[in-house]
Amino acid sequence: MIFLDHDSLAFRFPEVHEAANFTIQFQRTLRIPDDGRDYPLPPGLGAFPLRHLDDYAKRLPESWRERGGVVAPMHQSEALWIKFSSQYPFAVKVGTGMICAITGDHWVRPLNCDPQDYMVLPKQPWLDGYCVEKGSIRQFIAMPLGKGYTVEEQLTGAAVHGGLQLVAYPMKVERYEALRTKQDKLKRLPAYGILQSVPPDMGLAPGGRMKQDIYDDSHGLDAWDQRNSSRCFVSLLNSAQWMAVTGEPPPTEPPTAQTYSAHGMPWFDYYGGDLQAIAGSEKLNGLVSVSQHALARGEALLPNNESVTSQPVITLGKPCRVRECTDDLA
Repeated sequence: MIFLDHDSLAFRFPEVHEAANFTIQFQRTLRIPDDGRDYPLPPGLGAFPLRHLDDYAKRLPESWRERGGVVAPMHQSEALWIKFSSQYPFAVKVGTGMICAITGDHWVRPLNCDPQDYMVLPKQPWLDGYCVEKGSIRQFIAMPLGKGYTVEEQLTGAAVHGGLQLVAYPMKVERYEALRTKQDKLKRLPAYGILQSVPPDMGLAPGGRMKQDIYDDSHGLDAWDQRNSSRCFVSLLNSAQWMAVTGEPPPTEPPTAQTYSAHGMPWFDYYGGDLQAIAGSEKLNGLVSVSQHALARGEALLPNNESVTSQPVITLGKPCRVRECTDDLA
C-alpha cells in the first residue's frame, strides 16, 4: 500500500511484516553547474509538494488518469534528489520516462542483478541522478518533453511518458528475521484542467556531474519478495500547469549554486564505509547533458551555469543534508 503523508510517499507492507515500511521524499536542491567537474552533494532545500492525481483527474490528460499516482511541480531546469528513509530492507527501482535511472535500460518491473538495476535500502539514503560511472551521477533536471533533452527522448527517440515511477520490493520476512537475529544489523544501520493547449508533461534530463555511489546488493537477488510490490507514478507539472491544475502557487525557485556558494553554505559528502559501489551505465554515460544539448543546437544556454567553489564540504556519517531555504539566499 502507498499513502501520501505530508509530501512524502509512504510504502507499507503489513502483509509481509509490521516493520516493512519506508518513505520517499523528492527534495528541492541547487542545480549544480554542468561544467565537466564532479561536484559534492548539494543540500536539500525542502520537499516538493505532492498531490493525489485523482483529486484533479478532470483537469489532466487521460493517459495520466490511467496510471494514477501523484503530481508534483517543477520549474524548467530545476533539480531534484530523492530521499529514502527506511529501517526495513527494500529493493527500490527508479525510472524516468520508462528508462531505468541506474542502467539506462527500458523499464521492466522485476528486479535484475546483471547488471543491478535497483537500490538497496536502508544503505542507499538518496539518489540525485543517473548513474553514469562508478562513483558519479548526472543530476536529475526537469525539462519539457518534445525538445530532445530528456533521457527518454535520447534513448528511445520519442517523448511519451515523462515523469518518474518507482517500484519497491520488501525483503523476504525469513531473510529479515535471520538477518536481525544473527547480526542485529538493522539496529546499527542508520535510518536512512485538461491541459491540451500546453505540453502535457515534463521529463528528467541529465545535468551536471556529482560524486555519488550506488551501492551493490550484498543480500543477493533472492532476498527480495518479488511477490509483493508497490508501484507509484510521479507526474511532473511546470509552474504554470501546477497553478492551473491545483489552484496553488508553485514553490519559489531555489537559490542558484552561485548564490549558495557566495554565502559560504556547506556542500556534502557521504562516507559509506566498506559498502561497495556498482559500475555506472555506459548507456547513461553516453547521453548528452542539458547544457551540451543546448550548445549543440544553438539554443540559449542554461542560466547560472558558471563553475562554483564547492566549499566547505561536510562529510556525513549518517544521512542528513536537508537545509531550510532562507530568504537571504533567494
